[in-house]
Amino acid sequence: MATPTLREGSLEAPTRHPLDWQSPAFYDEDALYQELERVFDVCHGCRRCVSLCQSFPTLFDLVDESESLEVDSVAKDDYWKVVDHCYLCDLCYMTKCPYVPPHEWNLDFPHLMLRAKAVKYRQGKVKFRDRVLTSTDRVGALVGFPIVNGLVNAVNANPLGRRALEAILEVHRDARVPEYRSRTLRKQEKARIGRIATGEPAGTTTGKVALFTTCYGNFNEPDVGQDLIAVFEHSGIPVTLAEKEHCCGMPKLELGDLDAVKAAKEANIPVLKRLIEDGWDIVAPIPSCVLMFKQELPLMFPEDPDVQLVKSRIFDPFEYLMLRHKQGKLNLDFKQPLGSVVYQASCHQRVQNIGQKTREILALVPGTTVEIVERCSGHDGTYAVKKESYDAAMKIVRPVAGRVDKAAPDHFGSDCPMAGAHIAHALGRDGQQRHPLSLLRLAYGL
Repeated sequence: MATPTLREGSLEAPTRHPLDWQSPAFYDEDALYQELERVFDVCHGCRRCVSLCQSFPTLFDLVDESESLEVDSVAKDDYWKVVDHCYLCDLCYMTKCPYVPPHEWNLDFPHLMLRAKAVKYRQGKVKFRDRVLTSTDRVGALVGFPIVNGLVNAVNANPLGRRALEAILEVHRDARVPEYRSRTLRKQEKARIGRIATGEPAGTTTGKVALFTTCYGNFNEPDVGQDLIAVFEHSGIPVTLAEKEHCCGMPKLELGDLDAVKAAKEANIPVLKRLIEDGWDIVAPIPSCVLMFKQELPLMFPEDPDVQLVKSRIFDPFEYLMLRHKQGKLNLDFKQPLGSVVYQASCHQRVQNIGQKTREILALVPGTTVEIVERCSGHDGTYAVKKESYDAAMKIVRPVAGRVDKAAPDHFGSDCPMAGAHIAHALGRDGQQRHPLSLLRLAYGL
């Protein structure tokens, strides 16, 4: 019998295996090192992902500087240098790697990095800073008190305060850190909680949505959430808020604290399930939070029917608007053109496999041209503010900022508010970015 030919890549759709994160074998360090060496060896022989993030240049430099010029002579302790630069953007899996499942080599680089982070976390090898920065809802709630809010924002805006912050928490003094709002989105829109409304179904949508505000959207940029509400209701889509809300769990996932992810899931899923059963679809303005419910939680809890239900009914805002538009249910009464727009499609929106829905919606506005940049901004929520990774984050964002600078558009931004702010920071134009939802509201003249 002839031996089957090993294919370099696969023409089949990539698939994700469930995460066996509750198995003791998942945390076996020897088994982890064996799998890291196997995967790193394949990556070394391929090198397609060298331009995506700092993990791959770090790996390839370790190999090229080793005695044998192969992975087998790279010190195991140095593997963590590669792991620490991975922020689970998923682009290597979705856009570059030819060896993802169902290929027989079965590479899932991001989830291998996640496993390594989980092992590291369980061993207690994480910094106090990282525990703090990933506790987004707790930090936001604390800073929400007016006196504390003013103090934190003042420290963050003061060079002397930033030097102290760098010394104490290892947050880079030059990194852009977001302002905290005492009047959060949930406080401003409290009257919407428990709202009863009738939607107009169209296609797969019910025509009424519950906004999962997200930690960042609630505490840092509530304006984006308000823009979403204005845009949706302008097209006859009633909006409510969940009665209560916890962090989606993505920051803790990236830290490797999977038990905290489980706790967040157990807090959020029952609330979202009840909303869905009452006829509400779910939307969130942060792509990472949508992805958490669409992909990561379903892979961590594949047998949980409630998790699978939420997965089926949560949408990216522009995905939702396009589904309505295809049924003739999007308000096209735009009042003013946007001119030229350059926007970065965030990684966690791209890996949802929904297509370029933001570009398609913005392009409906007369007198508007849209250029999309499909390249990572390098922000990741915490990566771009850490003392040790700030320079790498600025290196990653430079090509994106260069595209914006060259185009000199009327507007620029990103589906991810943090990515948009990071791009503006790289351009030396802090605060000049505009979220696509804000641009759509501007086009409507609302």
